[in-house]
Amino acid sequence: MIIAPSKVRDEYLTYIKLERNYSSYTSAEYATDLDEFLSFLKIEGIEDLNEVTYPDARLYVTNLYDKELARTTISRKISCIRSFFKFANSRYDVNDNAFRSLHHPKKQEKLPAFFYEKEMELLFASCEGMDPKSLRDKAILEMLYATGVRVSELTSIQTIDIDQYLGIVLVMGKGRKERYIPFGSFAGEAISAYMEMSRPKLMKNKNHDYLFVNLRGDPLTARGVQHILTSVMERASLHSKIYPHMIRHTFATHLLANGADMRSVQELLGHTHLSSTQVYTHITKEHLRKTYMNTHPRA
Repeated sequence: MIIAPSKVRDEYLTYIKLERNYSSYTSAEYATDLDEFLSFLKIEGIEDLNEVTYPDARLYVTNLYDKELARTTISRKISCIRSFFKFANSRYDVNDNAFRSLHHPKKQEKLPAFFYEKEMELLFASCEGMDPKSLRDKAILEMLYATGVRVSELTSIQTIDIDQYLGIVLVMGKGRKERYIPFGSFAGEAISAYMEMSRPKLMKNKNHDYLFVNLRGDPLTARGVQHILTSVMERASLHSKIYPHMIRHTFATHLLANGADMRSVQELLGHTHLSSTQVYTHITKEHLRKTYMNTHPRA
């Protein structure tokens, strides 16, 4: 029996979204990866998944390298197709050896970028003001730095998820896993000021429960958060690039640099594996090395 790739593709995307609880963002990435792979199969004249061999898999990955894609992107595509074949094997007994034998490319050793404490102070200072926009921007920056949430988690927070008395926020992480994260007095005060004096004015006639909104009163998007942070950087006269995940890196780096234990930081970040958190120890060690080299008389 011929197993049509397009048929299995649709079933697989439904499976990861409904049964594996993949986010809409991850599902969209996997859909794109699979469509590219299915286009490759069509060009090669392969109409049956059982006909895909190891040389075919090697040729596909070679094409990815020829496009000069990042190693992390290639690794993700391999993982996607490997998972796709595993699904096809379990449902239609398709031979999944082709991609199972492939090795992931070695990751490029690149430490996450972060802000120093003085730079964060400049960012906070650039948000000072009592107008609705300034109050909102400060609340966003304070929440990102106080909790280390991902931008998708930030934009999903609803007003009911905030407990001002206990100083905690409920966030929905990857795989729809919920976790509570504490936040300090600075973030608490910024959130209170935003909810009392800014959000009601920004909401206008809109009716929804999302905590952070744009100037039209609609729920804030990830792109909107990026635009706000870029504006904050310009007002602070800092010349490096900024993106929401950079604040998350800063959150983790500052915690570890000030004595937090690895397991606690892992829990706060919502990392499934400790290895994902351990990258931040390399940042703190590199920071200590640079400090030593720049300040020790005999360095």
